[in-house]
Amino acid sequence: MKRLVTIVCAIMLVGAAPARADDAVQTVLDRYQAQAGPGAAVHSASGTRTAGTGKINEQRPITAADHFRIGSQTKTFTASVVLQLVDEGRVELDAPISRYLPGVVTGNYNGDVITVRQLLQHTSGLVRDVRDARANPDGTFTLAELVRSAMDEPAQSAPGAALNYSNVGYLVIGLLIEKITGKPAGEVITERIIRSLGLTETEFPAAGNRALKSPFLNGYVGGRLGPFFFWTEMTTAIELSFWSTAGAMSSTLDDIQRFYRALLGGRVVSPAALAEMRRTFNSYGLALAQVPLSCGVAWGHNGALTTGHYSLTLVTDDGRFASVVTNTNAPGTSPSAIDVADKAICG
Repeated sequence: MKRLVTIVCAIMLVGAAPARADDAVQTVLDRYQAQAGPGAAVHSASGTRTAGTGKINEQRPITAADHFRIGSQTKTFTASVVLQLVDEGRVELDAPISRYLPGVVTGNYNGDVITVRQLLQHTSGLVRDVRDARANPDGTFTLAELVRSAMDEPAQSAPGAALNYSNVGYLVIGLLIEKITGKPAGEVITERIIRSLGLTETEFPAAGNRALKSPFLNGYVGGRLGPFFFWTEMTTAIELSFWSTAGAMSSTLDDIQRFYRALLGGRVVSPAALAEMRRTFNSYGLALAQVPLSCGVAWGHNGALTTGHYSLTLVTDDGRFASVVTNTNAPGTSPSAIDVADKAICG
């Protein structure tokens, strides 16, 4: 009972701080944090705003240098490598995946029909998530086993018929990268994107490595009882190789906005390849979402992971940006992370 009281009191202490009357960004961030995690932050050209705490039972503001799991923002790194391979003439977007990975997309799916583009754009029809993959003796997972285990799952739709989010599709894309390059997908993403852009605080973890670089943002899952939240820390609780090229990476608020600004600024893939990434189906391109803001349109991606991290990065065509993070898996809040980013970008 004493521990419960301690947790409740701590959460009351780290609630949203009162905002200055003239600070609209802080106001919406405070409202967002009150519905999201113990803490939240937004990083933009005007600096970093924070609310709540990065660690329960402490008063620790989140900074732009704190490391966290970026979840599905990993997909944009993965897709960027594929588009580089397209630029090099080694992959065709509208070729069937069986051309490159014969006998891999089988079972309830037809690899002779499903294309590389459909996998990248979530229109392949593949099941959303892996359900029953066999772990290695050390608890890690291989891409091949993750994909194999999903081939007997029912399709979400016929190929090309609808946009149905699929983490499995991006695990297949990881296998594609490995087949074309002859190297582990994480190594390729590190060489071609992370090191090339000097993203020193961004990492694709090796299988079995659950640690975050310091300083890091503690991640939590929990529930709400009236005005109180009850948190369980999950920062290092999951095996990241299970998510691999669909969601395993870590970064910081500052590094992640540098990546998206480089990509949308034409420094990662060719103009033709970037145009393909921005060709949308229901507002979603090739690991780039088109997001309407109050002052125009932005491009980016969000990411959530059961480590207790949720994040979003948006960049406009003229280079304005906002990266948002909260330390729980908190989509569906009102205001949303998009509302926070909108206020930081549009003013």
